[in-house]
This record gives sequence, structure tokens and C-alpha cells, in this order.
Amino acid sequence: MSVDLDIAGGVARVTLNRPDRRNAIDRAAEAALGEIWDRIEAGPDIRCAVLTGAGGTFCAGADMKEEGVEGLEYWAGADPWGFGGIALGGRLSVPLIARVNGAALGGGFEMVLGCDLVVAAENAVFGLPEPRVGRVPLDARVALPRLVPRAQALGVLLTGRRMTAAEALGCGLINQVVPADGLDAAVDSWVADILACAPLSLKAIKRSVYDTAHLGLAEARNARLPALVAALQSRDADEGVQAFRDKRPPVWTGS
Repeated sequence: MSVDLDIAGGVARVTLNRPDRRNAIDRAAEAALGEIWDRIEAGPDIRCAVLTGAGGTFCAGADMKEEGVEGLEYWAGADPWGFGGIALGGRLSVPLIARVNGAALGGGFEMVLGCDLVVAAENAVFGLPEPRVGRVPLDARVALPRLVPRAQALGVLLTGRRMTAAEALGCGLINQVVPADGLDAAVDSWVADILACAPLSLKAIKRSVYDTAHLGLAEARNARLPALVAALQSRDADEGVQAFRDKRPPVWTGS
């Protein structure tokens, strides 16, 4: 399989599994990822997802050795959610964590930009080499300047330079940098914190962030998003308060 999916304990772990190609995404992997994201979104018991790469690389981006459509034709037929089906963010209603275990380049970096939380090993690097090979980072050219100051975004977009994990942390692109041997423990800590929260509350928060980004503050605050209404009217909202009063952990039902 070019992409592996493991679901256990409410967590979906997605692994790009082409280590011989540095986990580059070909058409088969792109199709597999689309099916996986749809399955995660439709899974009522899935509360968190983690994306990583097999071996020592996160993802080297598109597989440039594969023959296929390019240029304007590729752009016209691109996934509306961006490279890998997630680069533009917001496809999933559950939190999505990038476990960056090595280089995240080109489309690999774009997929990181589409994740909600990013935990990286100290040896991880991030870069957009597209202009060095006559191409354009179609998603990052619009996503990156919305996530970091313009000078920092253009410093990456216009040069093909690679950012270290420490540099990415410094400009706010990632949440945590840890030694490589502590990566799993760090990701598991974030997962545990997510699982401690009410699922509908997290869905409401995430949908609010992505679905109201184009609105002014007052309009965004008052937007009656279905996910927000569902969370405010949920049994879990009552359970959280009762558990606090009882001094016990809440038992979330997602309803």
C-alpha cells in the first residue's frame, strides 16, 4: 500500500508508505488519501487523526518521475482541498496532527500547512523547491502568506530555501520541536489532550476557525454554524459541567 491507515482508540493514523521514493505522492497515493480522508470524516468514533511518513522522510511532494498531466491542465484538475486532499485545510472536522519525522518538501510541506497541529523532529526540514525546477507551489503560494508574515513566506517561496524545524517553530508554523526519539511521545501527548476534550466542542471550534475566516469578527462570532449549534445543544455540554461538579473525568458520547 502507498498509504496505510490504522484506526484504534478513536485515533486514525495515516502513514505515507513509499520510503523508497521518499514518500512522494503519485496518482495512486493521491487517490488513496482522498478515500482515507472521506472515511475519517464519516467515522463517528474517530476523534483525531495523525499524518506521518514511513522511514526518515515525511513527504518529498509530488512524484516527479511519474508521467501525467502538468501545467494548466494539472491546475485545472487539482483537488479542491489542495495537494494530498488537505493542503488548503479544513477538510476534516476532527483535529489533524502532522507528525513530521524528516523532510517535508513541495507538496509534503503543503500538506503540513493543511494540518491543524504540527509536531516535528529536530532534524525535520521544510521547503518549496518548485521554482528551482520550473514549477509553482500552487497551494503554498496562497496558504503560506496567510500563516506567517509576508517576508518570511516570500523568503521560502521565492528562493526554494529550506527551513529548519527551529526556524519553522520561530515563525509559528509548527507547535513543537523535539528530539527524533521523543517524537512519538510528543504526538501522543497532543492526542491525549485532544481526546480529553468533548468531540463536538472541538468540531465546533475547528469549523468556526475555517468556515468564518473570511468574515469580520462580529459576523464570525454570530454565525450559526451547524457544528456550533450542535455543540451548544449537546448532552456532552451538560456532562462536562456535571463531571466538573462531581470532580470526576467526563464521559463523552459525542452527542
